[in-house]
Amino acid sequence: MSRIEVPMPQMGESIAEGTVSKWLKEVGDAVERDEPILEISTDKVDAEIPSPSAGALTEILVAEGETVEVGTIVAYIDPNGAGGAASAPVAPDEPEPSPAAEPPPPAPATSPPHDPEDVACTATSEERLRTRSTPVVRRIAAEAGVDISRVTGTGHQGRVTKQDILAYIESGPDTVVAPAPAPAGPTTEPALPAAPATAPREPTPLPTPPPAAPSGDDLWHRFAREVDHPVFPVREEDRVETMDKVRRLTAEHMVLSKRIHSHVHSIIEIDFSVVDRIRRENKARWAKRGARVSYTAFVAWACSRILRDFPTVNGVLSGNNVIYRGSVNLGMAVDLNPGLIVPVIHDADDLSLVGTARKIIDLATRAKDRQLSPSEIQGATFTITNPGVLGTMVGMPIIPKGTSAILGTGSIEKRVVVLTDPGSGQDSMAIRKRSYFSLGYDHRLVDGADSARFLSALKELLEDFPEDA
Repeated sequence: MSRIEVPMPQMGESIAEGTVSKWLKEVGDAVERDEPILEISTDKVDAEIPSPSAGALTEILVAEGETVEVGTIVAYIDPNGAGGAASAPVAPDEPEPSPAAEPPPPAPATSPPHDPEDVACTATSEERLRTRSTPVVRRIAAEAGVDISRVTGTGHQGRVTKQDILAYIESGPDTVVAPAPAPAGPTTEPALPAAPATAPREPTPLPTPPPAAPSGDDLWHRFAREVDHPVFPVREEDRVETMDKVRRLTAEHMVLSKRIHSHVHSIIEIDFSVVDRIRRENKARWAKRGARVSYTAFVAWACSRILRDFPTVNGVLSGNNVIYRGSVNLGMAVDLNPGLIVPVIHDADDLSLVGTARKIIDLATRAKDRQLSPSEIQGATFTITNPGVLGTMVGMPIIPKGTSAILGTGSIEKRVVVLTDPGSGQDSMAIRKRSYFSLGYDHRLVDGADSARFLSALKELLEDFPEDA
């Protein structure tokens, strides 16, 4: 019987896994094409997942509360649509004797990538989670000659993590080599002596992957995509909590961004006197239209107007190429307290000042209510973050992956400044609302002169803001 797979979908460029929060259908239920069958939760959005086909839900592979990688099969649907098909998945369980026909431990390391369905149909949910550890874990296990089923997993429902496999291997050659020879020597098979031949060489590949040519590529691939956080001792008075998805992924993304981007920051001071006057004069009129125009809206509008003149600031390095983005999509960092999310204003340069303000409020409100769609959290070409709203004088933000620059806006405060009269040239002291802005940029693509020109253009536009924006 041909069954249709229901995979964990990709819900954003930087999202690698999702959690099944609720099944809307049970095994045996009839479903229509595009009818929601489950709800998933990621670090950024919650969403209902529609059925890819009409039929009957025959098997659920991932239970509520379990977290799996993008692409993992979470269920099967029988397009012929019989409720009785629910028993179909049980039949393949008969081959469970065949695990005996899979004696060599290395087999699971190469099998799952090629034939995940076999594992899904013949194993328990716990075994599936273990054998469906990340490709990195399976590769490390294969290189070290370790049977993943022997490793105690600390991940969700016993899932073996990268830290688990490395800790198992680093605990000593005895734990890596002995398990293979022990059953081999006294027990039986002449096939297993082959394992000791490879086992002694396994401890060496750990620091440096075995194949010379691929090892460089693999090392860079892992450096650019994997993060291992150091572990520290816990003291008696300490409280330990596992990071939630938002914190864990934020931590990983920040580390990876610092590894890849060549971070440099430039700072400029901007006078908000004109912007402040325009806000005061138009506040009542905007309120009648149901609009609230914040300082951030002025900044976002100004950035959207000048980014097209700075293609490197609005672009990104991709391999040995430079991508000059054809649109201006502003990522607007929103504090979830705790956590952070960056919804995106697409084609921001097409919006008026009031339109920009409405969009910012709408995205921020729905972000806090977890109501954003996947398309609303991806595709940013430039990001604005506003630590100044909490009183920070100036920040040095980290560039989000997939972009080349981020603007940090500091608190807008009254300061005593020296002003020069354009006519007489006389200096005088005055009180003005001013703020420090920092531009974090990737020096691989954005030159210091370009960042200075960008900030100067932004300063000029904000200090002489158009009345008809």
